[in-house]
Amino acid sequence: MTDPSPPPEAGDIMTVVHEAVGGIELEPAEKREIWRFTKRELPYLWSQRTSYFILGSYRDPYIRRLRAVQNELAKQLGAYPFIMGDLLELPTDRLNTFDIMFSLLATYSDYIVGVFEKESGGEAPELGEIDDQPYFDKSYVFPRDYAWVTDDNLKSDQHVVQAALEIAFADDLSEDEAQSKIESLVNRAQDSGLDIDEQAVWSSIDDRADEGAEPATYSWVHLNKFRKFELHDRCFPWTTEGELRTMVDELPTPTPRPEWEASEDQ
Repeated sequence: MTDPSPPPEAGDIMTVVHEAVGGIELEPAEKREIWRFTKRELPYLWSQRTSYFILGSYRDPYIRRLRAVQNELAKQLGAYPFIMGDLLELPTDRLNTFDIMFSLLATYSDYIVGVFEKESGGEAPELGEIDDQPYFDKSYVFPRDYAWVTDDNLKSDQHVVQAALEIAFADDLSEDEAQSKIESLVNRAQDSGLDIDEQAVWSSIDDRADEGAEPATYSWVHLNKFRKFELHDRCFPWTTEGELRTMVDELPTPTPRPEWEASEDQ
């Protein structure tokens, strides 16, 4: 097998790689592996299709939600949704290969889509990468059970459902106490003008109980990062997989070209 030659965009690619590795000198074999990766994977990102780099946990059952997002996006003509774990790996022992692959894919993708259900695992540092430039403007987050909730800030169905889930799964409340608090919560939301059905709230609680999964919990750092995306209208909370599939429609469609691309050319 012949060694891969540098692609025409080698200079820009190596700028991204050197930032990812902290500027250390690469060995010839390492460069060859990077060229092999870029010539195999980056052409899909440079094509006329709109690329969506999907982030999240690869462990079961979380990977199923990443596949759900990927499948929904794949239904759109001209979309290329992908998960890094499916791509060619960089077989180098010395380098921080995740950082290299992530930086290249995030740089050349049209959009980055993060699906979050917990605060631990590889998706935690990924959130820290995409909440700032150069990736922030093209990134969107889908945190499960997230709501920027305060006692007097029930502004959407998601806020009420999230608060109700926390009550329902609280260890220090009896069943009757939890029911009473949830009924009071829904009444307060309705009194404030929110059109929410109490039965719909209980259905969400029952679905989560049937799934056997407690509500997702996040650190204050995570919540603040989600809030940043929320303030920019790029945060889409969800509770069930069905809701997640529906929320995918909120992402930019494959056409026209992304706004961040035009701003970079200025």
